[in-house]
Amino acid sequence: MTSQTDLDKIAQRIKTARDENRQLEPITSQASGFGLADAYEVAHRIHEARLAEGAVAVGRKIGFTNSSIWPKYGVHAPVWGYLYDTTVVHAGNGRFTCPIGAFAEPKIEPEIAVHFSAAPPADSDLSAILDCVDWVAHTFEIVQSHYPGWRFQAPDTVANCALHGALLVGEQLPIDRLGTDPVEALESFSVTLLRDGEAMETGRGANVLGGPMAAVAHLVAALAAQPQYPPLQAGELVTTGTLTAAYPIQPGERWTSEIEGIPLPGLSALLEP
Repeated sequence: MTSQTDLDKIAQRIKTARDENRQLEPITSQASGFGLADAYEVAHRIHEARLAEGAVAVGRKIGFTNSSIWPKYGVHAPVWGYLYDTTVVHAGNGRFTCPIGAFAEPKIEPEIAVHFSAAPPADSDLSAILDCVDWVAHTFEIVQSHYPGWRFQAPDTVANCALHGALLVGEQLPIDRLGTDPVEALESFSVTLLRDGEAMETGRGANVLGGPMAAVAHLVAALAAQPQYPPLQAGELVTTGTLTAAYPIQPGERWTSEIEGIPLPGLSALLEP
C-alpha cells in the first residue's frame, strides 16, 4: 500500500491535471506498488474535493464492462467512478451540443444507464435489482485520458475518476416499457454508432458483462466488497459501460446512434471546441 501522504499528493496531481486539462505519466509507472486499493483511495479523495467545491454526486459510471476492449487498454476487470451534476447533461429529445475542449484525448461511448428509485440490497439478484429501477436511458459518455496515448494500467484509470468526462442522457424510458422481461430486452437490443452519418460499429446489450443489468449487479457486488465507500442509493443514475469500442472525437463532428430492439430513440451530439 502507498502511504497516506503519497496518496494525498497523487490525488492533488490528478485533480490538477483534470482541472487544467494537462496530461501526466501513469501513476503506476512512478509509484512502485500502486494498486487498485490505492487507486480507489485516490479517487475518493478527489471525490471529496469535488463535493467540497459544490459539486453534487448524482450516480456512478462503470468502466471496462466490455471485455472485448480489455486487451487494447491493458485492463482485466470493470472499474467504477462517480457522476456529478456538473458532468451529467439531460435532454429528453436526445439532441446535444457538447463542448469537448476541456477534455484530454476524448472518446465517445454509447451506453445504457439505469436510474434507481430505491437502493438495491447488497446481496440482490437481477430481479431484485430490477425492482429498484424506475427508468432506463440511452447515453453517450465522453471519456478522456490524462495519460498520453491512452497508455495506462487499471489502477491509473480508477485514480483518474474512471476516465469520466461527461455523460449525455437521452429520453427516460419507464422500465415497464421494456416488456415482460426487461433484463433480456436489454441484453438483446442493438445500437449502431455513426460519425457524420457513417456507421462505425454496431454493438449489443450483451457486450457489457452479458447485459446492462448484469453490469449493475457487478457494481452492487463490488461496492458491497468496498464498505468504506457508499453503496448505491435511491435517486442514483448508473451508466453501464460502452456497447462498442470507444472512438476518438474531434470538434465539428456529429455523432449519432440508432437503436433496434427496445423503444429508446437514438442520440445526436454535435461536438464543439
